[in-house]
Amino acid sequence: MNILYIFILLTVFCLFIALRKKRFVLLLVPILAIVLFIIVEIILVPAPLLETVKFIFSLQ
Repeated sequence: MNILYIFILLTVFCLFIALRKKRFVLLLVPILAIVLFIIVEIILVPAPLLETVKFIFSLQ
């Protein structure tokens, strides 16, 4: 399954539960999942971490 579909399903599920239970803090779950995914992907790059971060922020 593509990672995009997982994020879409997570977002729809959290939105449904947040609206049903009136707990809007659950809307942070998809955002935190995406941020965690980005951090893991940056760590998995074989180059040194500091060099990778510098490269990402130097892109235009």
